[in-house]
Amino acid sequence: MKALIYVSIGMLFSCTATKTPVKTPLLDHYTFLLTGVSTDPTYGFSEKNPVEVGGVDKGEGPLNERRFLNALAGPNGEPISYYRAGSCCPVKSENGFMGKAMLDNYRVTWEGSADTVSIYINMYDYGELMAPIGFTLRPQK
Repeated sequence: MKALIYVSIGMLFSCTATKTPVKTPLLDHYTFLLTGVSTDPTYGFSEKNPVEVGGVDKGEGPLNERRFLNALAGPNGEPISYYRAGSCCPVKSENGFMGKAMLDNYRVTWEGSADTVSIYINMYDYGELMAPIGFTLRPQK
């Protein structure tokens, strides 16, 4: 029985291949410095292609979600507002609990928008960060 426990613990903590975190520079402590807009119409708008901000490994997951959203502007440079609508959509993640992670869904709007837009964000995994189609980059000061 003890052997089974030791093998289980060893498997739990054994080395596995993980994606190397993508280092996104900061504009300031609360804002990522994004440099482009995605050309993929599903990027951020689908739970199958969420924005991967990472940060859970450093205790900065929710902060990284806000850093990403703070870097966005509306289609004509308008300031945006957003709120977290909740968690959803379990996805595979080596960094999540037992190989799964939940995405966060944010609702985003700006002055003059007809409706709010849903953006799906993964704070467990890292990826290249870009503005989703229809958004622009927050102006740098």
